[in-house]
Amino acid sequence: MDKRTRVLNALDGKPVDRVPVGFWHHFFGEDTVGETAVQAHLQYYRNSGLDFVKMMSDGITFDFGEKITRASDWNRIRPQGKNSPFVQLSVERAKRVNEALKGECCTFYNMFAPFSLVRFFAGEECVMQHIRENKEGLMSAMAAVAEDSAILARLLITEGGCDGIYASVQGGEINRFSAEEYEEIVTPSDLPALASANEVSKYNIFHMCGYDGVRNHLEVWKRYPAHIYNWAVYIENITLSQGRKYLSPKATCILGGFDNRRTGLLYNGTKEQIQAEAVRLLDDAGTTGTILGADCTIPADIPLEHLRWVVEAAENYKK
Repeated sequence: MDKRTRVLNALDGKPVDRVPVGFWHHFFGEDTVGETAVQAHLQYYRNSGLDFVKMMSDGITFDFGEKITRASDWNRIRPQGKNSPFVQLSVERAKRVNEALKGECCTFYNMFAPFSLVRFFAGEECVMQHIRENKEGLMSAMAAVAEDSAILARLLITEGGCDGIYASVQGGEINRFSAEEYEEIVTPSDLPALASANEVSKYNIFHMCGYDGVRNHLEVWKRYPAHIYNWAVYIENITLSQGRKYLSPKATCILGGFDNRRTGLLYNGTKEQIQAEAVRLLDDAGTTGTILGADCTIPADIPLEHLRWVVEAAENYKK
């Protein structure tokens, strides 16, 4: 079974010759720009032996076009449109990677939710303070970003050649908002990109990020429409098998299992330890509708042989 068929079967909940494996990391410096970024993605894929490519959006940012100093400044944020660098550079990156791969494997493009993009731009403390001062203004700004994100999500698939997007939501920590506050303030801007992508592909991965090390309001996120779910097993304390039942009873596939952090086994373990963990995860999750991966992005300096060990364990796995 080739890589593309293997991954598509897993995403559809169909039998596979072995469970697919996928990990990804951020890129930095020159590896975030133009053709160099394209080649960095291809080199990582080819050297790691993984089953699919998750393209990173590193180096491509939403152009807010305004300097934010006061809470009222958010009221001026407007969508940048289809021809903005945010959209065009992303689609071009996807197109170039897919042209080089020639359909060899499935590809997905990372998309951060608008709430993440406004925080990347203005800073965590600024955004949270301004939400308290001008909630409607922040929501209006996030709606503007969401409008462009919905355009981008569709074009990444229809023009960029991706099989789907990797829709990353952040900021749902239980100590940041109540579930009701999150649904009121953030959810409206979370959904447009995922909905737009779902209109043109069913192969969209929904990532519930635990980057801050604090549990999130999964009771909100689990209602978002997706067929493939990825969550922070080690932050939420929900195993793959538990998550399959709780988070994604209607989903066809779950993705993850390994701790992505530098303190985790994937980064620090021996071959024997990492492969034993892969076997444990497969024993727990089963081999249908499962992709082995991690809670989130892995460190960029992880030895690639650690990832190949997971692939080898999946190849040799027998229930």
